[in-house]
Amino acid sequence: MIDDVQWFVGIDWATQSHRICLLDVEGRHVNERDFAHGGAGLTELRDWLLEKTKAAPGQIAVAIETPHGPVVEMLLDHGFLVFAINPKQLDRFRDRFTVAGAKDDSRDARVLGGSLRTDRQAFRRLVVDDPLVIELREWSRIAEELQQERTRLANRVRQQLWRYYPQVIELTDDVADDWFLALWQQVPTPATAAKVSEKTITRILKDHRIRRLDAATVLQTLRKTSLFVAPGTTEAACAHIRTIAATALGQSADQGGAPGSGRALRETRSTGEPVGAEP
Repeated sequence: MIDDVQWFVGIDWATQSHRICLLDVEGRHVNERDFAHGGAGLTELRDWLLEKTKAAPGQIAVAIETPHGPVVEMLLDHGFLVFAINPKQLDRFRDRFTVAGAKDDSRDARVLGGSLRTDRQAFRRLVVDDPLVIELREWSRIAEELQQERTRLANRVRQQLWRYYPQVIELTDDVADDWFLALWQQVPTPATAAKVSEKTITRILKDHRIRRLDAATVLQTLRKTSLFVAPGTTEAACAHIRTIAATALGQSADQGGAPGSGRALRETRSTGEPVGAEP
């Protein structure tokens, strides 16, 4: 079926609208226009291609940078031949037309269509995926995005701890872990570390099944000589960590940590004093 292609289309897709460039089998520019993103706009795109070419969908090859999404799915569903290319590869093809680096929708759409006509081997043909595969791919993408967000937020927590409480960071490489969040809500400052009991630390370690540390070691670390910080620094850093915990990391603690640990993080007083800490 690929050998029967008589028309080549380049789609420079975007959020609001998509620029479409139509080329004939000899690479001549036939027409181009924009289509709004939406049900009506994509239906109009389909009808426009069929009207301009007077060809069957299987004789029309479409090049686009993304391998998924509504535009791709609509075209595949109607029998068009759809090919995707990595944006970095497309940059090399773009140099054939111009060395200008400015964004140009018309040029990019034409580069896509023209490159598909001359270098089809550089493109990956797309097919309709099984619904289960689509769902699994989405779950995988969600997991990856959430992990990236967790890492970003953990780095923010680490930076705040570095400002006023660096010794607590020595206890773990993952300051977003549930047990560490539970520990922080009980011992959020060097001042509280001086007063917290070994029994409280033991309970936290036991609740979260932390065996590589014992309460004595944790207390020894927390009670190392503290930094001198300007008045208000500790309170500000605690508020920052508390906000992060309330919006994201605290939710994780509520679900996977000790009962109420994430909630307790959100309830820690602005002064840094823990709520309900044992004397």
